[in-house]
Amino acid sequence: MAVAYSACKRFGGRPILGIVIGCIMLSDSLANAYSAAQGTVEVTTLHIFGMGVDLVGFQGGIIVALLMGFVTAKLDLFFEKKVPEVIRLLLSPLLTTLVGALLLFTVIGPVGRGLSSGITNGLVWMTQNLGVFGYAVFSGLQQLVVITGLHHIFGAIEAQLLADTGRNFINPLMSVAIIAQGGAVLGYLLMHRKNVKTRELCIPSFISVLFGITEPALFGINLRYRFPIIGGCIGGALGGIVVYLTDLAAIGFGTTVVPGIALADPSNHGYLNYVIAHGIAITGGFVMTLALGRFMEKAPEEMPAAAAAAVEPDSGRTEENGREEDFGRQEELEVPEEEVFFGYAKGELIPMEEVKDDTFANKVLGDGAAIIPSEGKVYAPADGTIISVFDTKHAVCFASSFGTEILIHIGVDTVNLQGKFFTARVKDGDVVKKGQLMIEFEKEQIEKAGYDTVIPMIFTDLPEEKKLEPVSSGKASPETRVAIVRSLKG
Repeated sequence: MAVAYSACKRFGGRPILGIVIGCIMLSDSLANAYSAAQGTVEVTTLHIFGMGVDLVGFQGGIIVALLMGFVTAKLDLFFEKKVPEVIRLLLSPLLTTLVGALLLFTVIGPVGRGLSSGITNGLVWMTQNLGVFGYAVFSGLQQLVVITGLHHIFGAIEAQLLADTGRNFINPLMSVAIIAQGGAVLGYLLMHRKNVKTRELCIPSFISVLFGITEPALFGINLRYRFPIIGGCIGGALGGIVVYLTDLAAIGFGTTVVPGIALADPSNHGYLNYVIAHGIAITGGFVMTLALGRFMEKAPEEMPAAAAAAVEPDSGRTEENGREEDFGRQEELEVPEEEVFFGYAKGELIPMEEVKDDTFANKVLGDGAAIIPSEGKVYAPADGTIISVFDTKHAVCFASSFGTEILIHIGVDTVNLQGKFFTARVKDGDVVKKGQLMIEFEKEQIEKAGYDTVIPMIFTDLPEEKKLEPVSSGKASPETRVAIVRSLKG
């Protein structure tokens, strides 16, 4: 029930309908799935459209619950759009539940059960037939799956694996993959230990890794600088080899790295092997990042694209004897003592620490401001250039005319809406003026889908010689100041 609820909410449907579907899946009027498998209970079979449908519950059917959460959410959005408003409140939930229940017993249930069995058998086959290579590949590439967002299915596979075999070899494989990315963060930190900003970014990211959360490390450091993600993957593969050689497994799922040791199967020195595997993984990620960094890291930081575009080249050039001579050097970008950023939305200002998302609240991507919007419009906070509008339209990267880069992110987890309810009014490369409309979004529909619409503005790449002074409270509008960037030079 909880899985169906969470999945329905995540995919934009009303969570209460996920609960309803979850109750249907576990109804007492259905034969218990475990009892049916043992043959200790009589199963009633109905014939629907010529198909025999066994009335068996879905106890332990995690993947079926995930699929039904997705289907229920899509049905809810469909009927909310198609049913006339005068009868929508009554008819839309009823149609969603009826169609969802029909699909559960005729399509989703059988497919989900077959998929669960197939995935579990496939993973077991991999460990039995590919041996150490299969383990190394899995733990080496697992964090790349996290980048795509498909890693959430692993929980369902682990639950199914425990139900089928009693041991979960995936948990320690994912755990060593995670800690290896932490080792890559430490490697990058050592290379740039004198950089205050790097320390502020790497240390919190590594602490998150210790508790099984790698998104800050992946998106804040490892992917951004490229070679750390490779070093981390190699470290993860080394950890996977140890997991194989020591026959390490877990007796549960849900936690990894430091708290995950409580789930390690104690047989065959399981706790000690858990520590060894993680030690080798973190060391591998650390050492490989240092080694790769010597060849792959670019020496100087490149000027931001928007800042480079803001510098106009001198026109005084001529050709003489086949060589180009400069009559004047490119004018350097003037850095003001104070750069003001205005309200990028109408609403109420709150401190970044109060945003209900750990990545933003902990300032993993950088410090900034946040606005609880009163309408569905996002404006340019200053004169500047659009670096990138996300494909899902829920976020925009912007650079001021003085090269200060920011990320404006509409809502929390709204990437899951895949662009639904968002409309971009600008495109990559556009030069915009302060107060110009950039993104419109359907605030009420997004909130109705269960998402927080708070809008953080993060200063993602602020140089050490600049200091950010965000305004922490008050009303926000395109005419009010929400942040000031001051130069510490002079």
